[in-house]
Order: sequence, then structure tokens, then C-alpha cells
Amino acid sequence: MAKTGYGKRLAGDEDPHTEVDFGHLYPRDAEIATLIDYLPDGSAMGYKAIAAEHPDYGQQAVRTSLRRLTEAGHLRWIKEHLTVEDNSMRWVTRTYWSRTRRSEAWWAEFVRARHGRDVTHEYQPGLARVTEPAPDAEPEAKPDAEPQPEAQPQPEAKPDAQPQPQPQPTPTPKTTLAYRTLAQLRAADPRMALSEADCKRLEPSAAEWLARGASPDDITRALTAGLPPTITNPGGLARNRLENKMPPKPPAKTRPRARVTRAVMICGLCEEPETSVQLINGICVECSAETETEPCDCEHCRADAAADARRAIPNTFLARPRPAPESESEPEVVDVTERIAELRRAAGLPAKPR
Repeated sequence: MAKTGYGKRLAGDEDPHTEVDFGHLYPRDAEIATLIDYLPDGSAMGYKAIAAEHPDYGQQAVRTSLRRLTEAGHLRWIKEHLTVEDNSMRWVTRTYWSRTRRSEAWWAEFVRARHGRDVTHEYQPGLARVTEPAPDAEPEAKPDAEPQPEAQPQPEAKPDAQPQPQPQPTPTPKTTLAYRTLAQLRAADPRMALSEADCKRLEPSAAEWLARGASPDDITRALTAGLPPTITNPGGLARNRLENKMPPKPPAKTRPRARVTRAVMICGLCEEPETSVQLINGICVECSAETETEPCDCEHCRADAAADARRAIPNTFLARPRPAPESESEPEVVDVTERIAELRRAAGLPAKPR
């Protein structure tokens, strides 16, 4: 998953799933597109993150496929300028995915529609990534405990001897912080010595004080400050003060309102905005040319490159004749020198020119 508020986002308004959603793509691009389509919202969309999870393709292969998916109309990277009510501003980069193919005009209108949108719930400044432990993660090993002495063998009890009953430990009742605060008023001022029944009856009011941000010392001061010389009903006095001096509820925390004041499309590979470079179907010209010529480090592309290199060797440099192609799809490599000699002999000319 990407940092909270970023990662994969759906462009919306998509067609229902079909078996030929990505039939117009190359097999590798269709496989990566299917993986991205099933990723949950907020997943990291960088080519390094996807390559780390894919068992077959490396970074360059995924990078090239992302470029093709962008050119096919499934992916767009949009940089949005957010302005908040406190006049703070920031740029954020969003990654939008559409299972349905979109035209360049559709994406241009989508970027234009981002202007003025309220993204308050998407704006989360300073929120760091939180990684939850995997469900099957092993628990952290604890340091070795001190060796316990071996248990001494107990003498066997006689058949006629009756076992002595073991004393059961008395369970200690668990008390809340509010209850303990009321019970300790006796130590702060003997005139406010509350009974157990008073502490239980006033515990909800004291707990409400703590929930509204008050500390145990605040409760103690509120119940012991300015007491009369003689108190005949400390429980009633404590109840009146807890109710009359109850602190106000803290104001609800609200997120600052954020609006998109500007949105520009950027290249999905170099992140250059469309205002500085020319974008063709979401990719700049330089990145498009680079991914067309850069080698891929995946196993499939290395095997194809090795086969192309073997087919490029002329027959005259081979120790034995090249076998015939196994399938019609594999092109036959022709030795140019031998072919010219064959044509000269068919025309009645000497094999080699004088």
C-alpha cells in the first residue's frame, strides 16, 4: 500500500467486467493490467513496487508495460495543487486507473473537471504510512528467561493420608482511575473521606471529567478547595461539585477544507508536467523513445533477445548448417552470399564475378 491518501485511484464511470477487458493489449501488458485492476484502492503504483510483487517480470518490463497502458488510455498521472483554508498550499500527485479505455480528450476533460473540487477527506497532511503486521508473521522472539531450578521430586503420599486443601488466593478487585481518584480524597483532606458506596455512585461523574480532558489532580482540587470547617455529608458535597464544576466538552476536531485550485497532467515516467514537455497519450516524447529502445531484464525478454542474436549469425559462421524453422511464425534466416551465388548460377553467370 502507498502512503495514506495516495496510490491507486479509480477514475470512475467504468463498464462492467468482461473477459476481453484487455484483449487489445500484448499478453504481458494485459497480465500487468489485470494485476493493477484487482489491486485495492491506495495500492502503490510505481513500477518498482509492482515488479517486486510480480513473479515473472522485472522493473524494466513493468515500466514499459505501464507506458503502454498509459498510451492505451488506462492510466494517467495528475498533479493537483491544493489550497487549504489556513492559506497553506501543496502539490500532490494522483494516479488514476480506468479499466475502460479512455481517449486523450476524455482524460483532458477529466483533468479540467478536477479544478475546484473539494478534497477535504483526501487531504491528510503529516500522516505517515502505517504498516500492519502480516497475519502469518511469527511473533518476535523474547529474550531467554532465567533458567528455573528443576522441580524436586515430591514424596509419594500414603494411601491413607488425606490431601491438605491448598489456600486459594483472594482475587484483587480491579478499579478504574476515577474510582481510585475518589477513594484517595481521604488522603488529600480527611473531611472528604468518601465511603465505598459514595465512590461507586460518583464514579461515572468522575469518569466523565477524565473523558473531557481533566486530570486526577484537577478532580482532587475541585473537591477539596474552599471546604467549610465541618462537613456532615461529604458524598453529597462531592456530587454537587462534580456536577456544577464539570469541564466543557472539547471541540470536535475538524479537518481543514482543501480544494484543488490547479491540476495538470504529468508524464507517468519522468513526472514532467504538460506545461514544460509535450505529452502524447500521457507520456512525453523522450520517455516514449527511451522505453522503446531500453532492454528488458525479465526472463522472457532475455530469451527472446538470445534467440534474435542466434538468428542474426550468418550460416557461413556456423559449424554446421542451421536447422529449418520449427514453425511458420519463426522467420527463416537466409545467407545473402549463398543466395547471390545461387541466382548467378541460375542466370548462367559464374558464381563469383571476375
